[in-house]
Amino acid sequence: MNILKPKITLLLGGARSGKSSYAQTLAENSGKSVTYLATAQALDDEMSARIQKHQSERPTHWQTLEIPLELSSHVGQIKSELVILDCMTLLATNLLMQFVKDDLVDEAPFADAIHKEVADLLAAIRAGEKDWIIISNEIGLGLVPPYQMGRVYRDLLGWANQSLAREADKVVFMVAGIPMIVKS
Repeated sequence: MNILKPKITLLLGGARSGKSSYAQTLAENSGKSVTYLATAQALDDEMSARIQKHQSERPTHWQTLEIPLELSSHVGQIKSELVILDCMTLLATNLLMQFVKDDLVDEAPFADAIHKEVADLLAAIRAGEKDWIIISNEIGLGLVPPYQMGRVYRDLLGWANQSLAREADKVVFMVAGIPMIVKS
């Protein structure tokens, strides 16, 4: 039995900054068995192609679980020593879409849902023995979105990233494929 707490590594960065490739490299170099926990949903042809590309780049012996919501309730299915969660950004999107009507977000229930998702995930991680690499986009570096849905999404994903970063043992910010250590 592992008496050490699970190690959490949070990888942040913009789109196409190299987060997923770096996570895969970390996992491969760990020598541990790996589960890839995917939150993306193939809702259109473009996303289907992106998912297929990611799948083709992963080692075939890794376990893959496609779970768009309620991650903590599925942690028990994971038998590996290391989990890559790719990604919080899409998990937040999946949650957001449950609270959108007429291009407006019902902010309070969305905030409650994302707070619960993150708290439940962190509790499940800390209750187990697996190491985790969690990927999320840093979307707060640009302009303020000109529409309510974008502002609410940006704010709550930012909150989720802060919560994860506080709990993480290591935080890495990816820029143009280069990892920059923020917390170690």
